[in-house]
Amino acid sequence: MHIPSWIKRNEFLKKNIKMQYEAIAIGVSSGGLNALKIILFSLPAGFAIPIIIVQHVSARSEGYWIELLNEKSNILIKEADEKEKIENGIAYVAAPNYHLMIEKDKTFSLTIEERVNYARPSIDVLFESAAICYKNKLIGIILTGANSDGSKGIKQIQEYGGLTIVQDPEKAESSLMPESAISAIKPDHILPLEEIASLLINLDKKNNN
Repeated sequence: MHIPSWIKRNEFLKKNIKMQYEAIAIGVSSGGLNALKIILFSLPAGFAIPIIIVQHVSARSEGYWIELLNEKSNILIKEADEKEKIENGIAYVAAPNYHLMIEKDKTFSLTIEERVNYARPSIDVLFESAAICYKNKLIGIILTGANSDGSKGIKQIQEYGGLTIVQDPEKAESSLMPESAISAIKPDHILPLEEIASLLINLDKKNNN
């Protein structure tokens, strides 16, 4: 039996089954809007895996960038609300000046606890809570950024058996965040943005087979 190359974890190879993914967590900072455009605009209508995004923004951000993304996206992009249940086919964005966490019942929790890595929302906070909730059914992605936020979180995602993807630093608008993630772990994939989008589409299709 042919085992798809995207299956990386030994436990799944031993069981001879396909991985099924229930969520995608994306961390991005400097240069993030352009990176998110490439990925989100590539996803087709009907893309089912929910996406949870932490983009470092000003505490005073009005959220116009979310409206801009929605204009050309085939899936709904919205700000995550307190106690909101995570639904398929939606991309959720962390609210400015709030950490975004995922509870065990797969709802959102927003907190105003102190900044992590000088950021609120923090990528690490999202990733660590998502790893605990989804374990091996999570895809963690680090994109362009000018700090190291997300490195601890993506390590935890990998430790829980999730799939880890990092943007190719040489192709990133700001390379520090991808480089920090690669220093923290050996990612399953290091890819340019267009190939990340293609991989996500293929994984979503496999989920439905």
